[in-house]
Amino acid sequence: MTTIALIRHGSTSWNKEGRAQGNSDISLDQEGIAQAELLANRLRKEEWNHIYSSSLARAKQTAVIIGDAIGEKVNLEDRLKERAGGLIEGTTEQERLQKWGEKWRELDLGIEPIEDVQKRANQFLEEIHQKHPGEKVVVVSHGALAQFTFAFLFPDYPSQHFDNTSLTILKKINNQWTCQLHNCTQHLKDGSI
Repeated sequence: MTTIALIRHGSTSWNKEGRAQGNSDISLDQEGIAQAELLANRLRKEEWNHIYSSSLARAKQTAVIIGDAIGEKVNLEDRLKERAGGLIEGTTEQERLQKWGEKWRELDLGIEPIEDVQKRANQFLEEIHQKHPGEKVVVVSHGALAQFTFAFLFPDYPSQHFDNTSLTILKKINNQWTCQLHNCTQHLKDGSI
């Protein structure tokens, strides 16, 4: 039985501004670093065998902070990158409305299809399950990737936004993914952020 801790990166200035990040390489802000440190303190109390991360700066920075705490080297994985945002990257909802109108979501703006995000993420999770049987693996990624992957694995579960540094625990039991913990940010509450 493989256990996966699916984590969204810490906050960035673009998160606060409501800007679509996509594959733009945005770093953590000071709050994001503090969030990652609180999550790292939470995870260091348990034994984790491996850590994988998106190669984008905000996820990689989060993963390095966690990796240092749990004593594991970060393995970078491009399949964990955020959904590519095409022309909307760097824009706010208001800017998108001004530029493309209310039906901007219906336009071809080069945004990566949800199905493609789900396919690459699911392939990665299945590979990790095969490669690390019975081990505990930390996976640091992004909000949309986590949300779309979760929706693919658990189609009957209500769709939900994933918070910065949220912890979701997935286990594969009898060839079926189960969710032990979903979008938990108790470490932020405990640390008073």
